[in-house]
Amino acid sequence: MVAAAFSCLVASVAKAGAWPVAPGKTQVIGKYEPQSADQGFDPDGVLVDIDGRRDESFSLLVEHGLSRSLTLQAKAGVTRGHDRWVSYSGRGPVELGLRWTARRDDRSALSLYLGAAEGGVGRNAGYAAPGQGSVDLEARVLYGRASSWRGRPVYLDVQVARLRRGGLADETRFDTTLGIRPTRKVLVLAQTYAGRAHRPGVDTGWLKSEISVVRAFGDWSAQLGWRDTIAGRETARDRGVVLAIWRNL
Repeated sequence: MVAAAFSCLVASVAKAGAWPVAPGKTQVIGKYEPQSADQGFDPDGVLVDIDGRRDESFSLLVEHGLSRSLTLQAKAGVTRGHDRWVSYSGRGPVELGLRWTARRDDRSALSLYLGAAEGGVGRNAGYAAPGQGSVDLEARVLYGRASSWRGRPVYLDVQVARLRRGGLADETRFDTTLGIRPTRKVLVLAQTYAGRAHRPGVDTGWLKSEISVVRAFGDWSAQLGWRDTIAGRETARDRGVVLAIWRNL
């Protein structure tokens, strides 16, 4: 899945996922995400103990501006993990897509993303066994809005996506990012990732929250955060730190 991402913090306005990357410019984000779970949500949404599991991934997201309205997006990485029954290690999901900016003004942007992804050896869905899943097709609508609050820049990004998944249930996702910059070089992000898998006879859904801080160092930025699954049905309560390095080229 492609979550909302803010560009490296420079003197200009930071862009949310809905905004295009400038023509000829490239943004690269390397992210390490160790997640573990020893509890899960049952069909009624109640937390219960489960067999422990751990999943780790390192991914590289590249966004390149092709024109004023088209941005090329690609993602790849490696993953490893284990639970009571299986251990795995190898290639993570590979994604490729285009983001088209349909409308843009001084404060907002509306975009459409179309892409495809091939599953890796790990958990291609939080409710599925490692390795389950093949090729996914995704359509996503993104809306971003820049404003201010008490004199501080504020950014809102809202995304709605529909995934047609090979070897897994189709999904609907709803992701939001709220960012505020308390200082010129620091950005605080509050994000949510919600989704539902459309499996016949099984109600599977999740709501994850993530709080992180991004600090700029010139064209480089470092991100530190914490992600937790705060609600769901038929899904594990995965949680862990989020570490990332951003670079503008």
